[in-house]
Amino acid sequence: MNLISRTITGISMIVLGLFFIVLSFRISFVFLIYGIPILIIGIIIFFNKKEDKIEAIKNERRKK
Repeated sequence: MNLISRTITGISMIVLGLFFIVLSFRISFVFLIYGIPILIIGIIIFFNKKEDKIEAIKNERRKK
């Protein structure tokens, strides 16, 4: 994911997770089961900076 798609996805999942958490206190605690994981995944996606780095391939051949 690039920066823009990671930001949009992360923020939308954080907002949805917070919405489910608030909704769980008003309607049913079942929404809390969905709200907390969505919130955690959204935070991980939003703050993940290591995904865009590309590592160089080491081309070493071993002799057998």
